Amino acid sequence: MIRYLYADQLLAFPKLRESMLKDRAVQFHQRLKWEVTIDVNGFEQDQYDLLNPLYVIWETAAGLHGGSMRFLPTAGATMVNDFFSHLNGQPVSDDRIWETTRFCISPNAPDGSRIAALLMLAGAQLGVGLGLSHAVGVFDARMVRIYRQLGWPPEVLGTEGKGREAISAGLWEFRPELLSQLATKAGVSKEVAAHWFARAFGFERTMIAA
Repeated sequence: MIRYLYADQLLAFPKLRESMLKDRAVQFHQRLKWEVTIDVNGFEQDQYDLLNPLYVIWETAAGLHGGSMRFLPTAGATMVNDFFSHLNGQPVSDDRIWETTRFCISPNAPDGSRIAALLMLAGAQLGVGLGLSHAVGVFDARMVRIYRQLGWPPEVLGTEGKGREAISAGLWEFRPELLSQLATKAGVSKEVAAHWFARAFGFERTMIAA
């Protein structure tokens, strides 16, 4: 199932938190060879994890991390503004635009493609449910195919590098009509996605398009 948890809430789920941070270390440090910090516990964390971000997490039946992504409002400190503003020419700062980072699939996930679709659905539900306009993020070339397959590619703001080494900044527009399409890709109903969101944020009903 999908959980929406702020960092201070995630502390109440130690097994979920620890497996997420270890999976991030495997994906970003071991597999992708990014220059990230790994602590003595084998956790991958950065300064943005200290800002009480909102995590969207696929939790397995065993209570472990299956996949996740991280959100922060662009009105505050964000990775895209601190390190990648040259990609789009200017900082992004808007209460209705949130940054998404650390898109991670567990190496133990039995079906990474489906979990990617579930996370994208949950991200879209978050934006629609909170009345946001866009998500902004930086992505590498390997993600382009995934976004296209899901039918929700970003508007590219700028790119540096070529081929597999290219990185881009992009905007994803939150539109209610995306939910049905992404739910089909994820193999769940949009009503289930709305329930996950409503449960997390205390809403009895979530307005979504038919």
